[in-house]
Amino acid sequence: MPLAFSASQQLQLEVSHQPERLAAYLDDQDRVVKALLDPSQLEALGQGRYRYSVTHLQVFQLQIQPVVDLRTSLEPGRLVLEATDCELEGLGLVDDFQLTLGSWLAAGPSGLEGEATLAVEVSQPPLLKLIPAKVLEATGRSLLAGILLGIKGRVGQQLLSDFQTWCQEH
Repeated sequence: MPLAFSASQQLQLEVSHQPERLAAYLDDQDRVVKALLDPSQLEALGQGRYRYSVTHLQVFQLQIQPVVDLRTSLEPGRLVLEATDCELEGLGLVDDFQLTLGSWLAAGPSGLEGEATLAVEVSQPPLLKLIPAKVLEATGRSLLAGILLGIKGRVGQQLLSDFQTWCQEH
């Protein structure tokens, strides 16, 4: 039986300086993605496509590193970011790992709004067979929630800082 766990995070972030320009800023997909995610772990694959090497994660005695292919798309005033593929380095022979990411950022009347949902489905690795599935799923939910909180923190600091720089440049 596969393990399945997920986490989601919502964002309501007031922007006091020129919030009316947020929609134009979100149109600069490449810049926004680089502000959202650590650029040193990000590789551009083409227009609106990226590969992101997530920071190494420790799960009990295992070191793992998800490598996620991402795709961005634009809707009016909204940037959508989705995972299209994912490999998991460090778990050995786990060939049924599936990661789902659905997220968006939008320009609201007074700032940024957004939501992200991250889900994983994977068989229990042989090295962790003695640990109950419920414990592994709770740990997985906690890890995913931590990843999303980290990205939310980057939005609140790095993305807003980059938005202010963008406003000065444009």
